[in-house]
Amino acid sequence: MAFSNLTSKAVLLYDEWIKDADPRVEGWPLMSSPFPTTIIVGAYIYFVTSLGPKLMENKKPFDLRQIMAFYNFSVVTLSLYMTYEFLMSGWATGYSFRCDVVDYSRSPTALRMAQVCWLYYFSKFIELLDTVFFVLRKKNSQVTFLHVFHHSIMPWTWWFGVKFAAGGLGTFHALLNCIVHVVMYTYYGICSLGPAYHKYLWWKKYMTTIQLVQFIMVTGHIGQIYLMDDCQYQYPIFMFIISLYGSMFLVLFLHFWYHAYTKGQRLPKMTRNGINKDQ
Repeated sequence: MAFSNLTSKAVLLYDEWIKDADPRVEGWPLMSSPFPTTIIVGAYIYFVTSLGPKLMENKKPFDLRQIMAFYNFSVVTLSLYMTYEFLMSGWATGYSFRCDVVDYSRSPTALRMAQVCWLYYFSKFIELLDTVFFVLRKKNSQVTFLHVFHHSIMPWTWWFGVKFAAGGLGTFHALLNCIVHVVMYTYYGICSLGPAYHKYLWWKKYMTTIQLVQFIMVTGHIGQIYLMDDCQYQYPIFMFIISLYGSMFLVLFLHFWYHAYTKGQRLPKMTRNGINKDQ
């Protein structure tokens, strides 16, 4: 009886909460509720941490060089497209880079922003293949808690972002992330072509710097909102989540930078193809 009452209250709370969702995204794929996303993420975690390694335990690693080259350059193309769409739907066409609220209208620009937000959310499912490739290639040392946590939390949190606030200042980190992914997956793509192409990867050492700049910019951009008294951004909770996320990864990458470049120590692997992977 107690469990039944608790369930009923949870359902009522959810129904009340979901009333504030953006009606424009109703009916879009995976947007009906957070449960499909939760199931996909749960299946991903189970496969990369348990099922996958068990299936591969007595098998030889798969040679996925060609598949990974296609995958990496496809993500580069997708990231370029999303960068362009984020710019054209706000960040290069009117956003102030300060208190930019969500436009819930059905204007072409507002809908364009909502659509690229959904595409960015969906791209996080595509990027789950990063870890799947690790498992199939028996690179289990690279399936770290940080890696799995990051890949799991992004699609789940972005479901709420698209459902309630597809636009405004909360999309700045997505724009930056797309730009960084163009650079990073280009590196991964060249690396997956084989040793003959590794001579073109002299800029590997700058990857951590690019990631640090990303997190500094995200933290700085979202942090300025707390200094404004009149910002009418509709969902302040998202500002807190983004600032917490940006700050956490800024600290982690500064820690890596200090040990790898200042003290010259090799850290435990949380890398992909030998370098740190942020998103």
